[in-house]
Order: sequence, then C-alpha cells, then structure tokens
Amino acid sequence: MNHKKQAELILEAIGGKENINAATHCVTRLRLALNDEGIVDDQKLNDIEAVKGSFSTNGQFQIVIGQGTVDKVYKELVAIAGIGESSKEEVKEASAKKMNPLQRGIKTLADIFIPILPAIVTAGLLLGINNILTGPGIFFDEESIIDVYPQWEGIANMIFIIANTAFAFLPGLIGWSAVKRFGGNPLLGIVLGLALVHPDLLSAWSYGDAVEEGSVPVWNLFGLEIDKIGYQGQVLPVLVAAWVMTKIELFMQKRTPDAIQLLVVAPVALLVTGFLTFILIGPVTFAIGNFITDGLVGIFDAAAALGGLIYGGLYGVMVITGMHHTFLAVDIQLIGSTNTTFLWPMLALSNIAQGSAAFAIMLASRDEKLKGLGLSSGISAWLGVTEPALFGVNLRFKYPFIIAISSSAIAGLYISSQGVLANSIGVGGVPGIFSIVTQYWFDFIIGMVIVIVLPIIATYLYAKRKRDV
Repeated sequence: MNHKKQAELILEAIGGKENINAATHCVTRLRLALNDEGIVDDQKLNDIEAVKGSFSTNGQFQIVIGQGTVDKVYKELVAIAGIGESSKEEVKEASAKKMNPLQRGIKTLADIFIPILPAIVTAGLLLGINNILTGPGIFFDEESIIDVYPQWEGIANMIFIIANTAFAFLPGLIGWSAVKRFGGNPLLGIVLGLALVHPDLLSAWSYGDAVEEGSVPVWNLFGLEIDKIGYQGQVLPVLVAAWVMTKIELFMQKRTPDAIQLLVVAPVALLVTGFLTFILIGPVTFAIGNFITDGLVGIFDAAAALGGLIYGGLYGVMVITGMHHTFLAVDIQLIGSTNTTFLWPMLALSNIAQGSAAFAIMLASRDEKLKGLGLSSGISAWLGVTEPALFGVNLRFKYPFIIAISSSAIAGLYISSQGVLANSIGVGGVPGIFSIVTQYWFDFIIGMVIVIVLPIIATYLYAKRKRDV
C-alpha cells in the first residue's frame, strides 16, 4: 500500500488541509478536529483502500484505518497537510470549541469516567470469576463450587478482595480523574477521594441501619453536629468536591508566592474542601444520588418491561450522540447504592445487536472491503466497542441500525421483565455474561439469543432483497 497516496486521497476527501484544525491518531483510527465536517465526501472517503469506515463523535471526525497502518498514514497526512503532530488532548480541546453546553457537559463526564473504566471493567470480570466460584446451582444442584470443593474458598475470597477494591475505593479513582480533568493536582484528588471512604467513617452501606437504630456517629463542631459517614460507592459527592477543590487550588496558586506554595496551596485547598464536603457537599449530593437511584428503581419496579423496551432501544441512539457516557455514572451509582444494576445488562445486549447487524452485512455483501469491515467491526461490537460497527456499517446503510435497536429493545423488554441484574460493570458485549448475577444467567442468555439471531437474519434478508451491499 502506498501510504502517501492514501493520505493524499484522504486529505482530498475531507476537504483539504484548510479543513483540518488538529490531527492525531490512536491504535486504529485517525482522530481529526475538522473546521467543517459538512464538506467531507463520505462516499469518496469510504472508497479509499486504507479506509475501513468513518464516524463523528464528541466533535471529532474519526477515520478507521487499522492497527499497524494508521501511524504510517498519519505521518504522511500531517506532512502533506503541513500541520504539526497534535496530542490527543490538543485535538480534544480543538473539538470542544464546536460543542454546545450539553455536549461539553457530557464530554466532561466522559473525560472523567473513561480513564477509570479499565479498572472498573477489570473488577467486573474478576467479580464474574468470583460469581462462578460462589454461585449456587451453576455446576451443582443448589450448591456452589466452593461448597463442593472447600479448598477453593480461599482463592474465591482473594479474587473478591482484589476485584472489589475498585468499587470499595471508587471515590479515590474518581477523585484522581476528576481533579486531573478540571486542571488540578491529581494526587490531591486521590487523597480527597480516599478521605471520603476512610475506615474511621461509618460506611455508606451501613448508614440506613444506623439511622434506624439511632447510632449514627457525629462530629461536634462548636455545637454543630455533622454525621461522621463515608461515601462508599457514591459518585456525586466526590465529583462536586473535586471541582470545588480544583477551583480553590487554582485560585490560590495565582495569588500565593512560589516560595510558599507547597506549604500553603495544597493543605488549604484540601482542608477547606474536606470541611465543605462533610458539612454541606456530601449530605446534599448523597441525598440527590439516592433520589436518582430510588427514582430509577421505582420506575423499573412499576413498569420494568416498558423501561427495558425504551432503554434497550434507545441506548444505540445515545451512543451516536455521546449521551451514553452519562449512564456510566448512573450504573456506578446504582452499584454503589444497591450492589447491582439493571441498566448495564441492556447496554451489553445493545452492543451485541449492533455487532450482529454488522456480521449480517458481512454475510450479505459481495464487496470484499465491506466484508472485512463487517467482520472486524462486528467482533469489536461483540467485545463492547460499537463505534466502528455503528458508524462504519450500520448507520451507513440505516436499516441494519434500525433492526439492531429494535432487536435490543425486544431483548431489553424481556430481561427487564425477568429482573435481570449485574453485579458490576464488565465488558459490554458477549463476555458481559460473567458480570450478571448467576441466578439470571439463563434469562440473559435468552436475551443474547434475541440480539444475535434477530439482527443477523432480518438484516441479511433485507440486504439481499435491497441489493445495496
């Protein structure tokens, strides 16, 4: 492949060098901040040999090239366009200028939660292994593996401790990522987050029982009694506290002499934020978080099937707009408050449905390039990353996307009516079954069959009838 020629064709298709604000790349994709995405010639772009698909998300125009090739095409592209190589952060900043306030808010949440996602997903997979070892009725009637083989109990408990750490100290992870995103010192974010789950505090999971018993410990601050409680599994308290602490830190940095900054800025910012959090921010946001959780649980308790139909069907649409990132925070809040989430299983099925539709296009197509794109993007979606399938295949032909979200709506209706729950956030695709509470495995498998069989058959038959692939 002539990488220079491919870069020239790509540059022409996206509107020339004048249309590029900034450019970088990841493992498989060119990531561009374009001045005007409306002048991109999608047909010409997708006909280029090196291009396996393209899509726009969060203000970035991304072109799927493939591992091992993308960096070579990128170097030729920036050389021909006469622009310098940009970092991912520079491209993000250039892309953010085109966003409205809602999009910027969603992007901020994404920037906070995506960096900690590997830790959360890894914890989910490990908890899945623990579920297999401790769940009764999987391999033996009404007994678990550790019931039959007690020598495995220590291993199961060790796996649980390693896996549960990410959730037990979640505010520490969020604090680090949030303060980093807001422009402060990430180490202070870690300290702030861990302070909210200090062992000397009453655990948030024990707070309800302590209120009923009237045994909630308190601090007496000159006559003002403050509940001495932690915020395990909570999202909002640490998010707001991180923002407040960063503002205080940056304010003081500008007004404190360099010689004493180390002695003044961090201690004051952390201490003031800590007091504000335990006195005001924590109680208010804790109540808001519980209100959101109780509201969602109430809605799904009242109309589980309808909720599953709507959320299962709309999740794929939310991925297009980027709004799905907001529900990552909701899932984490649900797990922190109830130890389970009923939303995440529908996410996993929605991703599988998009992958199945892409596989169907692969089977129906006579074009070798489209076959390859359908295969690679389908596998990616089945492993939890749907953007290549969504933007490279399904939205390109429209009907695969419609069939996929219809299938995931049906599957969402079914698993919600059966009360399927996940212990944690895992890989949002086929491996997601390991994050499902073991007693709901059979119902989740039925949901998986729905989102595998329906999209493949319906998309394949429609594609053969339409003959556009």
